Amino acid sequence: MRPLPAPARAWLLACAACAALAAFSFAHFDVPTARYFWKFSRFLHPLNKPFAAAGILTLESAVLLALMLARLVRGHISRFAETLTIACIASICAYGVNSLVLKPFFGIPNPTAVLHGARHALHLMKGSPMSGFPSGHMVLAGAFAGVFMPLYRKSIWPLGALLGLAAALLVAGDWHFLSDVVGGSFLGISAGVLAGEAWSASSGEQVTRM
Repeated sequence: MRPLPAPARAWLLACAACAALAAFSFAHFDVPTARYFWKFSRFLHPLNKPFAAAGILTLESAVLLALMLARLVRGHISRFAETLTIACIASICAYGVNSLVLKPFFGIPNPTAVLHGARHALHLMKGSPMSGFPSGHMVLAGAFAGVFMPLYRKSIWPLGALLGLAAALLVAGDWHFLSDVVGGSFLGISAGVLAGEAWSASSGEQVTRM
């Protein structure tokens, strides 16, 4: 049997590490952390409207439309604009799959539901788009960042910092458990990296990794 390529081995190792971290958090940290932040979370609730998923999806859709029109009018767009297009598409698609497939499959209640009496447990095939795991916001952001990170190496640290900040705010605001953001981050970044690499390979050009 031919050995797996190095990127596939690295992804499997990262998957195992994130799964272990999410499981450990699920069992030991999720509920205590949510209870701790419950009394402070109201101070972050004003962020609900400006950072709602619907608003982010609308912005990404508007960017996509503008780039498509620019491509039609000018006949071409820059390499960065092409990357931005793939990032928006990956982000929107990953969010849709997460909301309509993964959240209903796992059926894990969000922190608000748990702190009001719901059981913090897997309810397979009984969830909804309002369930907590994986975090839709982290899938949305992670897929966008995952396209840029391998192609523009200088973006790794700033985008990584922004993802870390987003994850911290989601937990501190009791929108998500720690396991939710771990799972959402991994799934989103994986989807973005896959989309970026697939686009790079299908374009028939060597993408400059800046």
